[in-house]
Amino acid sequence: MVGNWEWKFLKILSNVNLAEYTSWMIGGDADHFCLPTSMDELRAAFQEAKNNNWPITVFSGGSNVLIADRGIRGLTICLRRLSAIESKIENNQLVIECLAGTAKSELLKLFLKNQLAPALFLAGLPGDVGGGVVMNAGVAENFSPREFMDFVTWIDVMDFDGQTRRISKEKLQISYRHCDGWQPGVIVRAQISWPLVQDKDVILKVREANKIRLTKQPLDMPSCGSVFRNPDNAKAAQLIDQCGLKGFCIGDAQVSLKHANFIVNLKKATATDVWNVISHVKRTVLQQKSVELQTEVVRLGQWT
Repeated sequence: MVGNWEWKFLKILSNVNLAEYTSWMIGGDADHFCLPTSMDELRAAFQEAKNNNWPITVFSGGSNVLIADRGIRGLTICLRRLSAIESKIENNQLVIECLAGTAKSELLKLFLKNQLAPALFLAGLPGDVGGGVVMNAGVAENFSPREFMDFVTWIDVMDFDGQTRRISKEKLQISYRHCDGWQPGVIVRAQISWPLVQDKDVILKVREANKIRLTKQPLDMPSCGSVFRNPDNAKAAQLIDQCGLKGFCIGDAQVSLKHANFIVNLKKATATDVWNVISHVKRTVLQQKSVELQTEVVRLGQWT
């Protein structure tokens, strides 16, 4: 790295390759990059960007983003170290407050400890809390909850001047794989709650579900998880499979042989490779099935 410096207690790096910060292990360089560990450090990052007229790009766990091969201009902020979690029992509910960079696996531990149903839901979700809210992350199985916003009660959002505001779930616009109504700013904290109705078998159910995923999903290869949203009354994976697209490759980006809604990085895939595979899959499914697939992937950076 060259040109690194510190602004008070926040270290900002220059010319940082972003591949290691995404689950696809793909991405170009960030002009400037930081990993805030506290609200004050995040405010400092916003201030530094303002002082230098840098555009700001924010992501957290990197499990649903595709970063351009040309990288990202300005300041890129990764929230994965903005992580803390607290829990309490209140009104016969498990109440959890966590920062946006808290891994969903940390939530899973708490729900397993208390033998509660959301453990089964969380066992299949990569990424962190902030991404879970933004994408209203969910699973195809008929679990309870089935979507992330089913158990969120409020979120805190920091605007780019460093001020925070609390927004109740009722004031958000929540839909399939999407949560709106909190912008502008960055989601920094969420409260989650669930009734204390124990499922004594939930640990065994989670183990069994994980075994099934290992056989059906390419969890040993870099990917972003599911690439496409399920259309109404259909499964994206089934449509892609029926079009004969399993194993389709461009460069080192491949439609997984295990699960057609996964695109894996065989070794040296580029972001362009992945996006070209996505585009080919969309065109083929539209031509053969008359269904327009919608991606869950967020593209970041300089694509043109």
